Amino acid sequence: MTRFLQSLAVGLAAATAAASSAAAACAAQSGASITPVIELYTSEGCSSCPPADKWLSTLKPAVAQRRVVAEAFHVGYWDYIGWVDRFAAPAYTARQRQLASANGLASIYTPQLVRNGRDWRDFSSALGGVAEPARASVRIERTGNDAFEAAVSPLGGASPWAAYWTVTENGHASKVKAGENAGEFLQHDFVVRQYVPAGKYEGAQRLKLNAVAAEAGHARQVNLVVFDPRGGTTLQAVSLACSG
Repeated sequence: MTRFLQSLAVGLAAATAAASSAAAACAAQSGASITPVIELYTSEGCSSCPPADKWLSTLKPAVAQRRVVAEAFHVGYWDYIGWVDRFAAPAYTARQRQLASANGLASIYTPQLVRNGRDWRDFSSALGGVAEPARASVRIERTGNDAFEAAVSPLGGASPWAAYWTVTENGHASKVKAGENAGEFLQHDFVVRQYVPAGKYEGAQRLKLNAVAAEAGHARQVNLVVFDPRGGTTLQAVSLACSG
């Protein structure tokens, strides 16, 4: 091998190692208390949803400080009115129906706020209340550009447990041309772009996620929510935002 090729090979190996090191350097560890999980079920076709979307955006500082996990699940059952919500997916509506059943609700609606698996009608109190001791320990780390791994250990006899991943993005917007919000310019944060149920377990486990590629110009969060499969209440949650 010529000296040039040797130098090139060494340079490529060093660059690959540096990229791998940078990817793995982004991690988050859960704390001693349960991080509240706020799920907003919303739709661009719902005239009463924009104020709720704006409220969710006010949680940015709390999310940045890892004091809350925020997720906006867009649903498509208002699309028939005339405007198709491009962020909606059938899986999000299915999750909302599961939560409605767990909460004893006769129907689903928008905007709906869910806090730690419970239907929550008072937006002003969503971040309040007494901190509850964590019932799971969660650590997430990035292992590649779009690859993530989590170590989950139940605490305090929390067994069985289940989990789901979401990938959310900030800074999305739509100029609505039909339906109840015709003519409105809607802005969205914490938009769920990927939702992956991760299964049900006993004891400590490691979970992996191949995330959808980050969209340029939209800050991405990778979230893991660990919950009690018997009632849906949150055991612990972590949100991870990696730059680069």
